[in-house]
Amino acid sequence: MQALIGTGVALVTPFNQDFSIDTDALRRIVNFSVEGGIEYLVILGTTAENATLSQDEKEVVIKTVVDCNKGRLPLVLGVGGNDTRRIVEELKNRDLSDFIAILSVSPFYNKPTQEGIYQHFKAISEASPIPVIIYNVPGRTSSNMLPKTVLRLANDFQNIIAVKEAAGDMVQAMQILKDKPKDFLVISGDDMIALPMVLAGGSGVISVIGQGFPKEFSEMIRLGLNRKVDEAYKIQYLLSDCIDMIFEQGNPAGIKQVFDSLGIADSFVRLPLVQVDESLCQRIDQFVKNTAI
Repeated sequence: MQALIGTGVALVTPFNQDFSIDTDALRRIVNFSVEGGIEYLVILGTTAENATLSQDEKEVVIKTVVDCNKGRLPLVLGVGGNDTRRIVEELKNRDLSDFIAILSVSPFYNKPTQEGIYQHFKAISEASPIPVIIYNVPGRTSSNMLPKTVLRLANDFQNIIAVKEAAGDMVQAMQILKDKPKDFLVISGDDMIALPMVLAGGSGVISVIGQGFPKEFSEMIRLGLNRKVDEAYKIQYLLSDCIDMIFEQGNPAGIKQVFDSLGIADSFVRLPLVQVDESLCQRIDQFVKNTAI
């Protein structure tokens, strides 16, 4: 799917001081990302602090982004979890007409076998009226979706069109890239190795840092896709310190501090997450002030 080639960003959910959703800040973030040149927006991914949002709040986030986007960019909706039946019910009942695909994370906490992961995504594929991006992030799920399982799903289900691969393992990514069906997309879920994955044959990235530095990061990915390696790596090395910093004390606390430093949104996060400490706050602030945006 051509619309998913390049840079997507996993949008944060900005909060006010009382931890209510700051819809004005969310609109500013959407506009900043769109105007910065990214290719698509991902709503209610991990970075959105999905786990601490009520169903009503999730609907507010969706409506705010859809209304602000005004059809400018393709939208992907996070629909995942560790209760297969609940996800299937949501897919059957939700209006997905505003979205080009769903992003569905591999089940967490349950620690299913590879066969369990396969059967989970089989059920989602059969229930989803739109294309499915499967999402492997073993650092959060405690269960690695192995390349053989990704490839089995890619070959067995026509509407499973992509994997967001966030194991942080280039060898694993290359195993998928080597044997994947021709039109199946391998999308990086790890900002630091997004460029190497693109150069190895990947289709792009669903990024965290990309919403803080949309112009630079999306240009880096486009340069990589066009095999302009030296130019792409100049941007990679420009941003690499900040990529490390935004994950140093957890996501999305780091990227929210970037937005605070940019004056776009406050850095509040909901417990059990906490804001970055003063030292990291100062380092991120200094990086933002010293980097051309």
